[in-house]
Amino acid sequence: MHSPTQIEGVTIRRGSVNDAADLAAFAARTFNETYSADNNPDDLRTHLNTTYGLAQQAAELSDPLVFTILARLNGELVAFAQVRRNMPPLCVTHPDPIELHRFYVDQRAHGSGMASRLMQVVHQAARELQGRHIWLSVWERNPRAIAFYKKEMFVDVGSTFYAVGPDKQTDRVLVANVQPRDSDAG
Repeated sequence: MHSPTQIEGVTIRRGSVNDAADLAAFAARTFNETYSADNNPDDLRTHLNTTYGLAQQAAELSDPLVFTILARLNGELVAFAQVRRNMPPLCVTHPDPIELHRFYVDQRAHGSGMASRLMQVVHQAARELQGRHIWLSVWERNPRAIAFYKKEMFVDVGSTFYAVGPDKQTDRVLVANVQPRDSDAG
């Protein structure tokens, strides 16, 4: 992840603290679009401010152990992912797990192949963190995301909880093997 990757007009690269404002706005917007219909507006607003605020994004972007990956189309942020070392839930028993903490693609880019391209870079980041497995949690009521992750070879291993304010929601926990570099695959 040392150099930007150019794929069909899309640039995918590791974010820097200079991207904090852009990322904070994008992350809050995409989370809101995905989950606003199913959450209390006050709880959601508080969650967005604390989770995707400018200070939080700047701190995460400056953390060398958090890989924040940005995908831009013609300079506009259209997707991001965040990969980090984090203690997995007990249902993740796989060796050397790395968390795919966040993975969001703008609705306008759904179905374009953007998510699969971004996932390739997620695997690269997991390899750089010496991971052998990637784990994630996804809301059980997000069938589109679950279907995408299963297509990307993630397997359901259990559940955990995610809180939006006082609302404790059930997430499915999925795990995949970290894919080898293209040059290692054959």
